[in-house]
Amino acid sequence: MPRSQPWYHGTITRSRAEDLLSKAGRDGSFILRGSESILGAYALCVLYQNCVYTYRILPNEERQLSVQASEGVPNRFFSVLSDLVDAYYSPNMGLVTHLQHPVPKEEGLDDETEPTGQPPQLPPRNFPASDVTESNQEQACTALSDLFLQRLQLVDLSAVPEEHQRALQEYFTTSLVLDAAQVHSGNHSLPSLKKLTLGFCRNLNNEISRIVPTLEAFQTVLDQQISPGIGRSRSQVSADPVQSISSRLEQLTKLLHSIEEKAKSSVIESVGFDGGHKRSLIPPTFEVKSDSLGISTKMFLKVDVESGRLYFKKSKDGSEDKYYLQNKILQLVKSQKMPAKLVIVLETEKEKILKKDLIFCDTKKREGFCQLLQQLKNKHSAKPDPDMITVFVGTWNMGNAGPPQSIKSWFQCKGQGKTRDDTADHIPHDMYVIGTQEDPLGEREWTDTVKNTLRVITDITFKLISIQTLWNIRILVLAKPEHENRISHVFSDSVKTGIANTLGNKGAVGVSFMFNGTSFGFINSHLTSGSEKKLRRNQNYINILSILNSGDKKLNPFDITHRFTHLFWLGDLNYRIELPSTEAENIVSKIKQQQYQELLVKDQLNMERDEGKVFLHFDEEDITFPPTYRFERETREKYAYTKAKATGTKYNLPSWCDRVLRKSYPLVHVVSQSYGCTNDIMTSDHSPVFATFEVGVSSQFVSKHDPNNASEGGIKFMNCVATLFTKSKTKFFIEFHSSCLEKIVKTSEGENTDHKNGSIKVRFGEVQLTPIISDPEYLLDQHILICVKSTDCDESYGEGCVALRAAEACKTDFHVTLTHRGERTGTLIGSIQLHITDCKQTEKLYDFIKVEKDDHGSSKGKAGENKCAVPHALEITNPSYMGVGVKCGYATDKGWSYTPKAGSISPKRLGHNRAPNTPDETESGTEMFDNPLYAAMATQARKEQELPRWDPPTPPPDSGAPAADGDPDRPPRPTPRNRSFTCSESKPPPLPASPAPGSKRPVVPQRSDGGLPLNSPRPPLPIKRPGFSEPQPLLKPRESRDQHTRTPARPSQSIPANKQ
Repeated sequence: MPRSQPWYHGTITRSRAEDLLSKAGRDGSFILRGSESILGAYALCVLYQNCVYTYRILPNEERQLSVQASEGVPNRFFSVLSDLVDAYYSPNMGLVTHLQHPVPKEEGLDDETEPTGQPPQLPPRNFPASDVTESNQEQACTALSDLFLQRLQLVDLSAVPEEHQRALQEYFTTSLVLDAAQVHSGNHSLPSLKKLTLGFCRNLNNEISRIVPTLEAFQTVLDQQISPGIGRSRSQVSADPVQSISSRLEQLTKLLHSIEEKAKSSVIESVGFDGGHKRSLIPPTFEVKSDSLGISTKMFLKVDVESGRLYFKKSKDGSEDKYYLQNKILQLVKSQKMPAKLVIVLETEKEKILKKDLIFCDTKKREGFCQLLQQLKNKHSAKPDPDMITVFVGTWNMGNAGPPQSIKSWFQCKGQGKTRDDTADHIPHDMYVIGTQEDPLGEREWTDTVKNTLRVITDITFKLISIQTLWNIRILVLAKPEHENRISHVFSDSVKTGIANTLGNKGAVGVSFMFNGTSFGFINSHLTSGSEKKLRRNQNYINILSILNSGDKKLNPFDITHRFTHLFWLGDLNYRIELPSTEAENIVSKIKQQQYQELLVKDQLNMERDEGKVFLHFDEEDITFPPTYRFERETREKYAYTKAKATGTKYNLPSWCDRVLRKSYPLVHVVSQSYGCTNDIMTSDHSPVFATFEVGVSSQFVSKHDPNNASEGGIKFMNCVATLFTKSKTKFFIEFHSSCLEKIVKTSEGENTDHKNGSIKVRFGEVQLTPIISDPEYLLDQHILICVKSTDCDESYGEGCVALRAAEACKTDFHVTLTHRGERTGTLIGSIQLHITDCKQTEKLYDFIKVEKDDHGSSKGKAGENKCAVPHALEITNPSYMGVGVKCGYATDKGWSYTPKAGSISPKRLGHNRAPNTPDETESGTEMFDNPLYAAMATQARKEQELPRWDPPTPPPDSGAPAADGDPDRPPRPTPRNRSFTCSESKPPPLPASPAPGSKRPVVPQRSDGGLPLNSPRPPLPIKRPGFSEPQPLLKPRESRDQHTRTPARPSQSIPANKQ
């Protein structure tokens, strides 16, 4: 090979080649170097989408060179390397992309000498790679043979005949080399292994009893786990000798298959056969602007997930100026006002806190950086189980056509809508849930297609958790191998909703399971088609809710929307845009102009959800991608909205038929990372839709306390009042279900009173629940499912859910919308209080990223500025932890709200609960600053501790707020105050004037700055502590069915006392 070739870099190392390609930065850049593992071979390194793909170039016996490319691509042989490189400049040659840009050698380096035969010998690895000669192949397998022989010495061979022991010894000593040679030449049948097993099985009818222990020992050498059921089969002797032999043959078949697969895997791994190429992920680099002392400077951040380091660089190609290990990266704080801004909180070498304000190019880059850092923290975490995972959910109506050659863009969330940054392309999700409709493939064929695609993207062979098929409707669930033992209680079911609910061309398939202590449910449905059949689709939804049998069987009173911590509903829901067919051209024009919101207001699914008819309390990420139906096949540029039929022209207006929705328990962590559709998969008239989620999970809890010494916890429900939309005169009681309770708890009969609009109001007495574990680490992740039942027929009149975390810091009022089979059936209000043991909680991975809430109100506390249900005083919070996302929508839209009781919150950081107003509240306030983010304010905190603390007085009973729903019979509750209970360096403010005892006046909403009367002097504003404030009460929803349309009243307006 001529020395003048720019792409040949001699014996350059693999890591150096990757660095050079990373600096080149263009897809199709390539380098050719000597192989590090195979003598006489070369390595072709190609850059594509920030990843380096490495292909082996191997000589055959005639010294001709060929590239080991993708399977199914025939090998082409070349006499010299230059001819090979010239040929692969052409596309479709089996590489990830064709060669385009040769990367020259670095200036100042001496040219490598042209190889005359073989690259210099490199130090051998643990398992030397195979070469093309027979002697080198034997040498390559020596290490593997020694390993298996050592294992053989540790196995009990007392039940194995001597001749079989000698045969095993001979195979591992000599015959293994022959099998390795066959594998290298492309023959994976392992003939020597087959010959060995045939020798074991000679005279099968007479020797079968001796064969079983031999094969068991052989399998033990390869894998310590023996196939289940072997001992039982051997002990069961059938009276029918033919049946006995048949049973033993089945047993032997399983053993032989297991042995062959494990041996093949070991041999292939030892000789370095990896399918022809290997991908290495180059640590991505982000360009940012750093603000320091008002001066903006450009810098670069490099995230090395493998080493667990974050590098700060002054130039992209320069050396790393400074790096921080993962345990020194304390927190990320996103700015809500500036979507591209991020604050990184770091710990320096002197254990000081350093905050860096960074501005990224755009929001997508910031999100990609955060996802990479979360993966870095998770990968190097010392926790045995994760507390956060990511889930990919995809749906695709395949149109009865097979998939194209590549569907990678679907799983990489590439296309239109809310997509992931390129730096996150190869970050594997923990679970992949894929729903298909009109799927023409068999289960195994489709599973292999998906697993092979994910293997190409992530280099991981995902494990099949479940697959369920109803006609051409299918759901497939895959998970990382490391999670296989964390997943249990897997159930699957299907529901037919076709003609007369007997045909499976329409319907749903579902899969549910437990991931450690968190329950998941996934439903893939294909509902009735046709723009005019909206009501039929609504009925399909109700039927699926009623019939689908999934989840914990102990929760039979609840429909599937209440059985899972996280429920995802995906599929071709077939809801259309409700516009006349004459608007077809106008719809297409708006799509081209990306005026999606004007069309989404006419989306049938959105309209039905707004009216509470379907998917009540489900969430869907904003749609920012075009309609996914109905395209002309093999193009995404034209919608085929007309179809000629014998009865005339049928219109299928472009619509968002393919959707992903979710519903989660209150106060759990779930964040949407992406939601969009592909634009390069065109075999169907539908485009595939993808959605990814960051989901909090709980582990199988083991208490650190001595159960004999641990104090008993308690959960108390008080003042529960249910308003049921029914005219029934039966009596009612409440059932409490939870995994934290030893058994189901029932209340006594409630007291019924007639209510307005024909509904019934039922009051229940106080209920005390005893959890099985009172440790807050466990209990605060739990939920109580509530079911209101009738005493005469034990039927459910409504179900709801209460999160125990809502009462973490104090007694809390709750308001829950009751539903049954997808319909709103009433409301339940009451109070909940926890008694749990004192224990410091472990920080969750999802708390690593916070969102800095923008203070919508001015420093003077102008009324009407803050429109978020979570008060602006919570300046740093997790955007979804309290169930309120960045959009600041009302929590009551989800079917629940919580209001901490006034005056009962400790000024310490919200943590485990003690009885309100205990002496513990006067402890040292430094615990507030355990989070390093607030360490810089520790000095100020110590000063504040020396000042007296002011707590607002509890209003007299007569001045309490009106009873819920204007009911005069309910005992009054104290009026919630909006003041944050913090200290100030100024003197304590004067107490607000209270009405004289016995006087009763309507309670008028006060200003946000303390709830003082408008004519009273305003006290000095307290100094706000970032990240700490009392959660202020949420607005109480009105009880009517259209409560979701309610807007908050202006604080300056008076509200009569008998109205909410």
